[in-house]
Amino acid sequence: MDDSSSPPRRGPGHSTNLVGRPSAFMASPGFNDAPVALHIWGVREMNPALFTMLDQAETLPEAGEAFLSYMVAMFGIDPEQREAAPGSRKRFRSSFLRLIQGWGFDSNGPEGAVLKGWVESRFGILPSFHKEIIADLQGPVWQAYVAERMQSRFHDNAILVQLDLLFEFCQWAIARFAYPGQSHITLYRGINAVDRHGILEQPSRREAVIRLNNLVSFSSDREVADCFGDRILTTRVPLAKVLFFPGLLPSHLLRGEREFLVLGGAFRVSIEDI
Repeated sequence: MDDSSSPPRRGPGHSTNLVGRPSAFMASPGFNDAPVALHIWGVREMNPALFTMLDQAETLPEAGEAFLSYMVAMFGIDPEQREAAPGSRKRFRSSFLRLIQGWGFDSNGPEGAVLKGWVESRFGILPSFHKEIIADLQGPVWQAYVAERMQSRFHDNAILVQLDLLFEFCQWAIARFAYPGQSHITLYRGINAVDRHGILEQPSRREAVIRLNNLVSFSSDREVADCFGDRILTTRVPLAKVLFFPGLLPSHLLRGEREFLVLGGAFRVSIEDI
């Protein structure tokens, strides 16, 4: 959870996206205060069998198993198909599972670049940090990010479509099983230097509006967040912005740190010293 963000030196996003909401609005504290549902165009309509199957699930674990079975059938991403045998010429098939796992190891690695690129392409929210602050869309930091985002080894298996399905499943699971009737969840993030973040407003030492990266990790466990910095950010995250949460799938992905992957932008936060 060490992925930093940048000073607000430019606009937060593109003018177009695939969810039909203004990108600047989705990246604003106003959206976080009063969120609306986000759906990527065509995903549910193009996959009616998946959501018919999900509607038959009686528990979240059952729904998670159904989702994984669908993804295996659609994209061939079970372990046997994903990993080539020694000496085999079988081509690597990218998967959303590998991206989430890679993010857990290093959010500034190639997998993190692909995930940030997916947020950029679907929601129009630009990344502000990848290994370094991205201050110039023509500069070397941006170019290095784009090069990692477009690596061919992650784009041979409709990886962006896989992430579209993951987001829509996550939103379905939140409404059906995980947080029915709720609009927000309180989450925590450990940081070090507050001034490295894009501080948009700071009415007091313990309150601020901070621009975070376009995809950002939070923890639902304050004690876990304590391990990642000498200050703790606490914020109410709109559930409409959650891409992944621990327990969404029957796996150990991101469970150890109770980690939520959240679409970023400007957040109202409280700041506490540890």
